Amino acid sequence: MKENSLKKFVDKVTSNPAFILSAGFFILITIGGLLLSTPFVTQSGKATKPLDAFFVAASASCVTGLSPVNTANHWNTLGHVIILILIQIGGLGIMTLASLVPLILGRKIGIKSRMILREQLNVESLSGMVKLFKYVLAFTIISELIGAALLAIRFVPSYGLSKGLWFSVFHSISAFCNAGFDILGDSIYPLRSDVLINMTLMALIVIGGLGFMVTSEIFYKKSVRNLSTHSKLVLIISASLIIIGSILFYLLETYNNGVLKSEGPLASVLESLFQSVSARTAGFYSVDLTRINDSTAFMLIVLMFIGGSPGSTAGGLKTTTFGILVLATIAEIKRDKELVVLKRRISDENIKKAMSIFMTSFAVVLLVSFLISLTDDFAVIDILYETVSALATVGASRGITAYLSNAGKIMIGICMYLGRVGPMTMAFAFGLKSDEKLIRYPEAFISLG
Repeated sequence: MKENSLKKFVDKVTSNPAFILSAGFFILITIGGLLLSTPFVTQSGKATKPLDAFFVAASASCVTGLSPVNTANHWNTLGHVIILILIQIGGLGIMTLASLVPLILGRKIGIKSRMILREQLNVESLSGMVKLFKYVLAFTIISELIGAALLAIRFVPSYGLSKGLWFSVFHSISAFCNAGFDILGDSIYPLRSDVLINMTLMALIVIGGLGFMVTSEIFYKKSVRNLSTHSKLVLIISASLIIIGSILFYLLETYNNGVLKSEGPLASVLESLFQSVSARTAGFYSVDLTRINDSTAFMLIVLMFIGGSPGSTAGGLKTTTFGILVLATIAEIKRDKELVVLKRRISDENIKKAMSIFMTSFAVVLLVSFLISLTDDFAVIDILYETVSALATVGASRGITAYLSNAGKIMIGICMYLGRVGPMTMAFAFGLKSDEKLIRYPEAFISLG
């Protein structure tokens, strides 16, 4: 009897992809936190406070980048290696690497593993899953190697061969996985005028944040005309947000006595573009974020909240979710009966899902920001910036991470976890969904607006 009950429980758990993904990230964070709390991974030889160690483990596993300690100065090389492994696993996803084992051994990937991969990569069909999985691995390795080679052009002459190559690999992986961790000590602020460094990191961030399904379509179909509606929408919204964000950052920080006022024309444009790209989900910075105007900070909060694209290494609301909400609003204003995007109809189910994701994420941001405002004495804009940065797995901060109370760190840590797994995925993981109703009730009229 007990064996049957246990078997039923195991079957129920293993048939729930959302639960396995949620549990997988939790286990990864736990292992990472235990390793980072040992004295063997710090430069001082002293153990890190458990809460700080688990905070960094959560930040690396959830490819966020927030840290209560200086990554470059606090951890030794072994600590950096552990953080980089957590970033790579977190960026690719638990099941992506777990499925690598049977692939190496020449075995087939089971149907349950394919279902989890589908959930993780955010694709609709199980068909072609193994092909997409192989593409994800190959594309990631090639992109990170090219990024490291380009960064090495600058880092090797500056730091020597071994250290320069290590710095190149670390920052290439961190950028592609949209993590934002750096071991330079002050992100790329000292290199803010270096075109090669900036352009390489931006390219890695954008490519990693587009989503593997989009990049695979670009690679295989080789024509924008042949791309799916999803990929076209991702590319249009991503490009629009980067351009609009760059222009706004430049204007707000150049003509409003901001951080770009004393910078040259080329540096100002480069820094504006970099911050627009990085703010969406990466967390690197090329300007002093503690000195930017509140209006700029608010604009960056909006960009962070939107985030990257589905099935990518990025977090946030996601570009397609944002796009569907905006287009649905426009369609309602125009009194259109259906939402049509690029000559394709969008289902009511997708619109409801987009609204649910938005409301859930917005509610988490408001709740956590309110709670931190009760436990920590910081400006509201800084708390909101930190919370959105954590939930959207961005990693940018206005300098308050190290000074958060224990309660504040725990709440920000939970935000990072929710942001990587996804609030809706967490709900599905624990069965928070209603059974299909067989009764259809009469329609009610409710006055809105």
